[in-house]
Amino acid sequence: MARRQHRYVGFVALGLAMLSPAAANAQDPDDLAPYKMLRSLQFVQDSVVSGDHSAGEMQRFMLGTIDERLRTVDPSIFDDDRNVDAALIYAMSGGNPQTLEYLIAHDVNGYFDNRVTDVLRKYLSGKGLLVAKTLEETAREYRDKKIGPYLALIGGNVLIATKPTDALDLYDQARLAAPGTIVEEAALRRSVAICVDKGMLDKGMAYSQRYVRRFLHSPYASQFADLFVTLVVGHDHDVKPQDVIDILSFMDAPRQREVYLRIARAAAISGKPELARMAVGRVQSLGAGTDNAFGPLADFYGGMAGLPTEDIDRAAKNVSGIDGNALSPRDQALQEAARSVAEQILRAPDPASLTQASDPNTDHQEITSERAAAIATRPGAPGVPPEPVPGGVASTGQSQDTDPSFNAFVTTNRSKLDEIDGLLAQEGNEQ
Repeated sequence: MARRQHRYVGFVALGLAMLSPAAANAQDPDDLAPYKMLRSLQFVQDSVVSGDHSAGEMQRFMLGTIDERLRTVDPSIFDDDRNVDAALIYAMSGGNPQTLEYLIAHDVNGYFDNRVTDVLRKYLSGKGLLVAKTLEETAREYRDKKIGPYLALIGGNVLIATKPTDALDLYDQARLAAPGTIVEEAALRRSVAICVDKGMLDKGMAYSQRYVRRFLHSPYASQFADLFVTLVVGHDHDVKPQDVIDILSFMDAPRQREVYLRIARAAAISGKPELARMAVGRVQSLGAGTDNAFGPLADFYGGMAGLPTEDIDRAAKNVSGIDGNALSPRDQALQEAARSVAEQILRAPDPASLTQASDPNTDHQEITSERAAAIATRPGAPGVPPEPVPGGVASTGQSQDTDPSFNAFVTTNRSKLDEIDGLLAQEGNEQ
């Protein structure tokens, strides 16, 4: 760690020196070669995805400084292929696309490969699909060069929508050629996204484990967590709980609880009680012996998932037990929906609704075949076609003398449950 900090201080010192033209002129010109400046940018970017979020400001500074240097450098400096590669990598690392255009326009000596610059110009202008095949071929041709990992990464970005399998291959090429870098972080995260979209559980879990082990503190880790939750919940019958536990074990306890809480919520909304209970159990066990702030919320999600089960009484208590003021607006809506569903399930039936219309045999007369036939042919009797309804509307089959209070109950609660179904469907789409 001390060695890493020493290197970082050195790069910062170099950056500060480049702030002053006088200081820059006092240095050996070779010290400001673009490829050396690019190394500083790469180090800073890799520091960001490794968890040093304070390096973000230095990243912006380095991008601006390299941009200025590339526009003012003597063209002969590109006799060194390292500086050509530096200019191309700068363009693929968040640099100013107009600077690449400037360099190409002034490249009278043919330092830059036209095939590479053409695909980069198309990609940076949002027209990468027009050169998808060429970009894929170029990335494979340059796989052992300095620009190889970057070409493979942007090639995967172009192919991800149309040829996801080929995009995965390019992402593998990128991450294997640049381990521990911002290139690997992006390649792994986007590989997980492909696996989620295409239902590749095994590959998705393998990529997820690599990501958690290497880039847990990346500023993009929250995006990965959302993808991982979607992958697990979408394959709840196939995923092994122990695999989930093993992958998340690389996180510290607070981060684990947060991810398990996301799983519990998504599983509860999706109607997957077993997965929700597993996630809730992990939240509670990881918070044992501590002030587990996630505990009540985990019980709430577990209660939602438990509504359709036999233990509905306990589930209903967990749903209603948490203070609504402690929930987000979306979770407050979920609480109201879940509470309403639980109330409908637990409500005792109206005794009047259980009575059946009958023809009382008050005089205790024997039911002869003639009398039975007369009863059976009365309007509304079982098996008798309904009488025509004025206006040609088909009969609902509901007896006109049904208890009015029962009719009101069915109509009101059917509407309420329809609203709840709509709310839960909307909530699920937001995940």
